[in-house]
Amino acid sequence: MKIFKGKVTSNKNNKTLVVEVERLLAHPVYKKRFKRGKKYHVHSEKEYKVGEVVKFVETRPISKLKKWKVIEDK
Repeated sequence: MKIFKGKVTSNKNNKTLVVEVERLLAHPVYKKRFKRGKKYHVHSEKEYKVGEVVKFVETRPISKLKKWKVIEDK
């Protein structure tokens, strides 16, 4: 079961949040560290504000893009 933690970037859709997860990677040759981000469409019954940090988990497909649901907020 995959669990991610990310920041809410959009809450305009009904029961759907857009959450961005940032990862820190290292360049294979130069070893410099840099950030990469990915956005996920997450199902949520509760209302969250933009900028809040939430934890979400993989679940059954709810719609075409939503395959995640919020488990807790920080």
